[in-house]
Amino acid sequence: MENKYQTKLESFYRDNKRMPTYTEMMKLFNFKSKNAVARIVEKLKEAGLVAKDHLGRLVPTDNFGEIPRLGFVKAGIPSDVEELSDTINLDSLLIGNKSLTYMLEVDGDSMIDAHIEKGDMILVEKTNQAKDGEIVIAEVDGEFTLKYFHRSTVLTAGKAKEKVWLEPANKNYKPIYPTESLNVIAKLKAVIRKY
Repeated sequence: MENKYQTKLESFYRDNKRMPTYTEMMKLFNFKSKNAVARIVEKLKEAGLVAKDHLGRLVPTDNFGEIPRLGFVKAGIPSDVEELSDTINLDSLLIGNKSLTYMLEVDGDSMIDAHIEKGDMILVEKTNQAKDGEIVIAEVDGEFTLKYFHRSTVLTAGKAKEKVWLEPANKNYKPIYPTESLNVIAKLKAVIRKY
């Protein structure tokens, strides 16, 4: 299967959030007949990149839009990069539950020591649970923020009491202790930075 057709389909899908019709593929591939398009579609189906839904419309499979995984590269002394014939689907790698996952753009510098900077895109998954030390989106006293979540048990007058707070990753900011409420909204899954 020629890669150029797959690339054009992926580009169309990225721009339009849907697969093209056969007529649109004729223009996209510069074909004069739908039969030529049908042959390409069959090759895409055989490669496991597309399928047809119950109405006969073309839909992407989980393999659609994968990028090649070439191997490892050393960050120390330079060495050869070994090529692997493997691919990675970024959705599978980064997204556990698509219906609970969303992206936000970071504004501010309170997490720079965690390598999260202003302008970075973060991928988060909705949840109301977090473990001590996880980076979360939290609502604290009516405002939302991205910080480390902390929880500890404190003994006061012989009774165990749970204490929760948020910790920035920048020495210029102080920890945030809730006066009224602290609710975890989502957990950080990935940080995306364009160069």
